[in-house]
Order: sequence, then structure tokens, then C-alpha cells
Amino acid sequence: MDYTQEYAKKLTTAEKAVQAVQSGHWVDYGWCTGNPVALDKALAKRMPELRNVNIRTGMALRKPNIFDVDAPEEHFTWNSWHMTGVDRKTTEMGFGFYSPMRYSELPRFYRDMAEGPDVAMFQVTPMDRHGYFNFGPNASHLAVVCERAKVIVVEVNRRMPMCQGGTGVGIHVSRVDMIVEGENPALPEIPPPAITEVDKVVANLIVEQIPNGACLQIGIGGMPSAVGQLIAESDLKDLGINTEMYVEAMVDIAMAGKINGSRKNIDKGRQTYAFAAGTQKLYDYIDNNPECMSAPVDYCNDSRTIAALDNFMSINNAVDVDLFGQISSETAGTRHISGAGGQLDFVLGAYLSKGGKSFICCSSTMKNKNGDLQSRIIPTLKQGTIVTDTRACIHYLVTEHGIVNLKGLATWQKAEAIISVAHPQFREELVKAASEMNIWRRSNKI
Repeated sequence: MDYTQEYAKKLTTAEKAVQAVQSGHWVDYGWCTGNPVALDKALAKRMPELRNVNIRTGMALRKPNIFDVDAPEEHFTWNSWHMTGVDRKTTEMGFGFYSPMRYSELPRFYRDMAEGPDVAMFQVTPMDRHGYFNFGPNASHLAVVCERAKVIVVEVNRRMPMCQGGTGVGIHVSRVDMIVEGENPALPEIPPPAITEVDKVVANLIVEQIPNGACLQIGIGGMPSAVGQLIAESDLKDLGINTEMYVEAMVDIAMAGKINGSRKNIDKGRQTYAFAAGTQKLYDYIDNNPECMSAPVDYCNDSRTIAALDNFMSINNAVDVDLFGQISSETAGTRHISGAGGQLDFVLGAYLSKGGKSFICCSSTMKNKNGDLQSRIIPTLKQGTIVTDTRACIHYLVTEHGIVNLKGLATWQKAEAIISVAHPQFREELVKAASEMNIWRRSNKI
């Protein structure tokens, strides 16, 4: 069947398409690299006429034009499922807020909401000969957004990689209300993070724990990137991928011939991910690559999916760790940094996996604004700090001073183990704090 006539009937300008947005509407802006560009510019021009518009999105990588309207807080609220530097600016400017949610729950949230989005607008690939637009590297939860949205506007970007997968990776022209041919911008890039000597030490400790045939989830940041670099240089083989975010490190591991997915219990031979972002090298690698499997986040991040994969290795960062084993990866006090994301899902799922392990890694110290050294391992999390992983969930904790398995330890054992990987400069005061909190025994040794 030829769908070009239906395409032509629905083709319109960005200026006409954004007339669908009215005051009081909830508008979904896609996800990550799929945020609209031409539609955003048109909506920015229309926004001064509107009040109380709620934008939903997450992982924004480029600053939207709607941020530049006069007094944005009078016209719209930015609601982010996961905060980046772009999203954090909105909280500082007074019109943006974080929406706490385990990332894996997003599809169900949209299915269960009483009223779906009034308008959904996001970037897609050009329509294929079967009438489908692909979501690119942003499958995430978009299929369910489209199930519930009253009006769907797609913005075609010829530079969007076509990401193969299963269900939930695109939308048919028959379900689209309006089509805008955009400006074909290059996708925003995340440059590879700088890798420090501390990152390399931590990475070495983790890579020693990874067996051949393991299935990997690697987070974003210097330490996970260092792990990826070391894996690419190692003798490991037959590795698999099932991850939330497909990152640059995974391309390096794949290009080094370490990934074939041959030992995966499910999705054998496929690198499974919910969304992807990196440099053009990553976008070129995933484009129409049958080895890479784009999938909805309630599949990739489901602890049951993770548990079904033997020898699952989950590697993520932390901001702070306290002596009870509580992990914060999203705030520093009340200052918001990122979000819950899928870290807890992977911590839980990896432990349920046969032979699986989850690693929370961080440098033992950081420097404050005055240049003074501060411990990331602290007696208790600062007031207002959000707990990402509870003390009952943590498996391995890794710093440049060692790796410890905290699963099942009594509070005094856990405090002792955590202090053992703290910076030596801070251990004595941490022991004192542990004693005052009654989680230290006189017989403890550090």
C-alpha cells in the first residue's frame, strides 16, 4: 500500500501544528535526543498567548526555545522525568520541577492516568515504505505516550538514526495527526567524559569481577566509561548488553569484538537498550544496526528481565554513601542533580540474576567550592538528600581504596566495610561517628 497520499494530507507547518496547544494543556515533548526543534521554535512564538501549559519530558540535551520567552513561569511549567544540566536550569529559574519515578514505571503511569497528554510532539525518522516513523534512539516510553495522546505531531528529522528493535519503536502514519518536516538538525552530543586516575583504579577493581559471557549495564560518567575502556582492552569475550542508556563505552566494547550476546538467556545476539545518547560515532553505530535492539523501558529496566539474564553486571555511580549503606545518586542535600532513573531496578535485578552483581562506584573524596577535600562517604546523608538505593539493596561498593560486598551484613559489619574503602584521612572521624550511632564494635578493625 502507498502511504504517500496520507502523508501529504497530514503534512503541515510547525506554526500551524502548535495551534493544537491550548492554555491548560499537558504537552509531551518526547525524550532525550527526540525533543522537538522546529515545533519548539514555533511554540516559543505562541507561548506568550498561553497560560498554565505543562510540558513533560526528560534527559533534555539542548536548550529549548520556549525557555527564552519572557517570564516563562507565567506561561508554562517544565516537568522532567530525569534531570540533565538543561533540566536543572529550569529549577533555578523557577519554572521547572523533577517528577520522581522509577524510570521503568513510566509506560504504566501513562496507561493508568485518567487523562492522557493533550498533545505529544517529538522528532522521528522519515517514514518508511510501510508507513512507519521510527522513534530513533528514544523508544523509552513513547509508544505508550502515543497510545494516550489526544493529538500526535511528529517532526521528521532525516539525520535521526533508525533504531531496530521489537514492539514500541515507532508509530504508523495512520495514527499521526500532523507531520512537520523539520530542520534536520544533528542530534545533540554527549562528549565522552574525562577519565581520571581514580576512575581507572575503580574500573580495574570492577573488571576483575566480570566473567566471560556476562551481560552488562553501564551507566554514564567517568567511572563507567573507564570500565568500558578497560573491558575493550581486556581478554573478556562473549559479552552481552541489556541497559537503560546505550552509551559511548558500549560502542568501544563492541568495536573491540567483545560483544556478541551469544550467552544471553533472552534476546540472544542483541544489544538491548531503552534509549541512547553520545557522539556521532554512537549514532552512526546504532543506525539500522540489527545487532542493536531498541525497546521500551518497561522491558529493558524490568527487574524480571534483568534477573532472567545470567551473570548480569550492573555498574553505576553514586554522589554520596553513608555508613548505613544508603546510596544517593540524584541529589546533594536539596540540590537536584539527576533522578531515580533505573539504578534501583538494576541493583535489584542484578542480584536476582544467577551469578549477577551490582556495583555502586564513586571516588572516596571530592573537593568543595573552596578547594577543600571532602569525603563522599559520610556518617549519614545530609538533610534533604534523596535515597536512591536503600541500605537493604546495595551489593558491591567500590572506591579507589577497594571493593566490598555489603549484602547481608549487620550494621556494625557494614559500617566497618564501608569505612575500609573511605579515604584514610577521614576514617578516624567516621569510626567516631559510627560509635556514636551505635553501629561500631570495639573489636572492629580497619
